[in-house]
Amino acid sequence: MSHRKFRDCIGNAANDIHRGRRLLGEMRGLAVGRLIPSLLAPLLLSLALQTPSQARPLQQVLNEGSLRVGVVLSEPWALRDADGQLAGFEIDVANKLAEDMELEADIRVYEWDRLILALEAGEIDVIAAGLAITPDRALHVNFSEPYAVGGIALATNLENTRTVQELQDLNTDTRRIGAVEGSVATALADRILPLAELVVFENVQSAGSALVAGEIDGFLEEEPVPTYLALQNPAMVDVPIARPLLETPTAFAVARGDPDFVFLLNAWIAARNADTWLPTTSNYWFKTLAWRDRVESP
Repeated sequence: MSHRKFRDCIGNAANDIHRGRRLLGEMRGLAVGRLIPSLLAPLLLSLALQTPSQARPLQQVLNEGSLRVGVVLSEPWALRDADGQLAGFEIDVANKLAEDMELEADIRVYEWDRLILALEAGEIDVIAAGLAITPDRALHVNFSEPYAVGGIALATNLENTRTVQELQDLNTDTRRIGAVEGSVATALADRILPLAELVVFENVQSAGSALVAGEIDGFLEEEPVPTYLALQNPAMVDVPIARPLLETPTAFAVARGDPDFVFLLNAWIAARNADTWLPTTSNYWFKTLAWRDRVESP
């Protein structure tokens, strides 16, 4: 092969290599161009969906000297007494927590649908409102350990159920069990007492009156309604099973991203359970009617 032909072959090969490199670069650019959006899309979406919390971290709360607590007016968790002052189980809890933290309690009342939004917006530092722990809520808040347990309990008419020895004795087609329309209790009745006749009422008051009158044998409802019915009508109503048939643990809620606040709340719950302050306070508000003397006008 002559030198000229050799140079031509080398030149052609170099051109081919150059074109190959350029094509490879274009292909890489195209792949990266397609890859980056596919990798970034989930990240950008998650950032867009996240609402950064404006809540104060624990250290700021301690530095500023006040604890802002969100509550909802619902008897006996939080209510207004005869003088218009806040009272209730969660009010006692909020005041005790603030006292133990050596802070001033700043208790703020919200509607249910505004409560978590207020926490995320930084209007409050903690929720103390009988808030049930659910996965959906845990996407927006950090829960403490439970410090109270609610749920659906069974109140029975004493005369109608005097021969009943266990829950399944009510699971017959001769028994009538009441529940409020649209409540979780209706589904619970269908599940645990499927043979009994389910009698649906418009509200708690009408169901309670039917139970006292003996028109139904049992009434499934959120505590403390069954317990209060038994306390108000001891000769006619009983709550034969001490624990709720469907338990609902309730806890404090704080803004996501501040684990120190959760650790503090968990330690407080453990301490106040150990010294019996929490169970004693819960018993006063949920197992007695003594508190009504404080809130009713003379």
